[in-house]
Amino acid sequence: MKALTLEWVEKAEGDFHSCLREVRARRHPNHDSACFHAQQCVEKYMKARLQEAGLSFPKTHDLLELLKRALTVETSWTTLSPQLTQLVNYAVVFRYPGISASKADARNALTACRLVRRAVRQSLGLSN
Repeated sequence: MKALTLEWVEKAEGDFHSCLREVRARRHPNHDSACFHAQQCVEKYMKARLQEAGLSFPKTHDLLELLKRALTVETSWTTLSPQLTQLVNYAVVFRYPGISASKADARNALTACRLVRRAVRQSLGLSN
């Protein structure tokens, strides 16, 4: 695995564990943060896969744009579209006043994150 790919994976794992902590928190959970970190985990894993394949990608939070690029090497990932669509707005939507994530939103974000994380880790030859 390329060194930069590994860095993306390590950053993604940091977001994954931050998401887990917030979803599992009994006192003072931050559901907004859980959703944000789920999106960030997936974004960084998608970038890791693109990096490993030698494919360029812009500085973007758009998971569907990243998917479009990844489909050139991972054609079966079309099945990830519903999860990516769910997570795509979590990069910003809950970060500002006006709307907050619920516990159900956070759990759903984690579920979507786990599914995409599993697919990318498998593609990169990493254990789950």
